[in-house]
Amino acid sequence: MTQAHLDSLTIGSGATLAPPQFADPRQQRQHDKQRLAAAFRAFALYGFDEGLAGHITVRDAVEPDTFWVNPLAVHFALICASDLVRVDHHGNVVEGDAMVNKAAFAIHSRVHQSHPNIKAVAHSHSRYGRAFAALGQPLLPISQDACMFFENHAIYDDFGGVVMELDEGQRIANALGDNIAAVLQNHGLLTVGSSVDAACASFITMDSCCHSQLLAQAAGELKLIHPEVARQAKQITASDLVLWGNFQPLYQKLLAQDSSFLD
Repeated sequence: MTQAHLDSLTIGSGATLAPPQFADPRQQRQHDKQRLAAAFRAFALYGFDEGLAGHITVRDAVEPDTFWVNPLAVHFALICASDLVRVDHHGNVVEGDAMVNKAAFAIHSRVHQSHPNIKAVAHSHSRYGRAFAALGQPLLPISQDACMFFENHAIYDDFGGVVMELDEGQRIANALGDNIAAVLQNHGLLTVGSSVDAACASFITMDSCCHSQLLAQAAGELKLIHPEVARQAKQITASDLVLWGNFQPLYQKLLAQDSSFLD
């Protein structure tokens, strides 16, 4: 979806809703790091932090064969842009002085390397995500929000324990395909996007949709949205611009509450 398409869905006039553009890749890098730090604050706000588990990454704007990730054993609610660590696809820390979760490297490096169009990857063992992942089922189009993932997420059903090896990460990357998300069976959720904003917002929505489907399935028979209608809704709700836009109100809230993540 382009800005023109978005304008067709809105009324009134105001500031353009679009990701900022930077001529200098170093400015883009700093912007992305700040958004990544904000994404961790958002995960903390939603309770997606669980010990050492969970990680979000963004491809570096200057050296795209490297990516930024959270330092090991730092609570998501405390992460600042300056705390982030840059890693290459060979497992070398090229910037930063903290340790990195090996599972984060094994999964995220393979996704980034296998999918050059993906800029950011989010993964966590969220409560509803891991409960839903135990079913080995896809998300169904039971709501407008769930349509975002209709024919747009994969099921990775080859859980082999804690991801410590690159071949496991590669299998996850292969299973992901061209989708924006994956349910990692008996594990959790993974979302990707053309920006940190998109990957983070999609994860929050996906976890919420998992919760909704668990509730609905427990209550009775599901009434599904017709496939053609679900595809029409997905075309809008899963567009890069809308996925990025979904994060903006939350970012404003985070910024107003505590802007220390910018440092």
